[in-house]
Amino acid sequence: MKTVHVIGGGLAGCEAAWQLAERGVPVKLFEMRPHQSTGAHRTHHLAEVVCSNSFKSTLTETASGLLKSELAVLGCKLLTVASDSRVPAAHALAVDRDIFGHMVSQAIETHPKIQVERHRQDDLNLPLPAIIATGPLTATTLSEALREHCTGEHLYFYDAIAPSVDADTLAADCGYRASRYGKGDADYLNIPLDRTQYLRLIEGIRCAETVKPHSFEKQKYFEACLPIEEIVARGEDTLRFGPLKPRGLPDPRTGREPYAVIQLRQESRKGNLLGLVGFQTRMTYPAQKQVLRSIPGFENVSVLRFGSIHRNIFLDIPALCEPYQRDRALPGLFYAGQICGVEGYVECIASGLIAALAIHADLAGRAMSALPDDTMIGSLENYIHTPNKDFQPMNANMGILPVTGPRGGNRRARHLQSAKRALAAISEYRQQNTWLFSSITAIV
Repeated sequence: MKTVHVIGGGLAGCEAAWQLAERGVPVKLFEMRPHQSTGAHRTHHLAEVVCSNSFKSTLTETASGLLKSELAVLGCKLLTVASDSRVPAAHALAVDRDIFGHMVSQAIETHPKIQVERHRQDDLNLPLPAIIATGPLTATTLSEALREHCTGEHLYFYDAIAPSVDADTLAADCGYRASRYGKGDADYLNIPLDRTQYLRLIEGIRCAETVKPHSFEKQKYFEACLPIEEIVARGEDTLRFGPLKPRGLPDPRTGREPYAVIQLRQESRKGNLLGLVGFQTRMTYPAQKQVLRSIPGFENVSVLRFGSIHRNIFLDIPALCEPYQRDRALPGLFYAGQICGVEGYVECIASGLIAALAIHADLAGRAMSALPDDTMIGSLENYIHTPNKDFQPMNANMGILPVTGPRGGNRRARHLQSAKRALAAISEYRQQNTWLFSSITAIV
């Protein structure tokens, strides 16, 4: 049987490699780290989680929760590891980054059908079938090779990372434990701000020194992950109606919702590493420290991981590819992960699984059935293959599901109904395509 070459050991590449290997397909997985880093990665682990440690909600009536449930039916591998390395985050699936990376690396590196090679791939001259899953921080050499291969503009946007702090350096009474609207356990530390404190924070952010992009690069941010400086620039109240919104987080000490709330989420099982939710930033490191120490209770805070901004590349998949992220000019070449226009950890995992299924079907000499339109995974696949003059990365969201009835009434009930329909459809898809999943166990 042909060996499949997977370029990139991130979430998408690891899921694709693992899925193929479990089906008996030999895989060579190429990862350039640790010989060459990206500026955003910290370790040599495969599937390193770089930005937030949250894989978002597990509630089925949410887009992210529905996508997880669908992937569970299809036998997703990395979500099992995420569950085994999770840390408290109410109804969200959040992981200890180091434990998750270690567990994935161990599973991939010891798999009898996977050979991991630690070096950089510089061009598209590689045996087919192959998957390019090098992510948004693709090395310059391969990025240039992709630019030459693709028609049209080489697309990109800027992404930002939020800082993480040492919990032991916060004032003992700086906040209170709660989850928004009481959903799940009280796993978030909430720092209340009154109007004066909020305006002081806003002014500090406005005046903070930021890292500037290169002169030849136009700033194009992904709307779902804006730096706080960009949010503040859009208006005084924008931040407190965004990531610092107090809705559903009454302070038990007063019984009232604060003017604004900064939420911190646990990022390690020991609980000493806390990440500021929605606090992505392009401030310089000294400016970050100054702004953070202006927050009540943060006067002596120790920043364990500074926020940063990086340039993410992605391809014009509707113009470049046929279904399942298959290159039109090189039919044996597939793309997966953020480079193919999906945004989010679980979305990247889904794209890797799709590419693996398509290659498995090719190797079996059979046609892969289209994913159901009324599923989240099918809707994401449809989105990235729909021609669009202004193609932009997409998260899972309920808005991309087909409309099947009136939009009025209770939104949660409507979303639950959509989820029920999607899960029935994806279960039927698996049953009708048993040959694709004969060696894979559904996670139920």
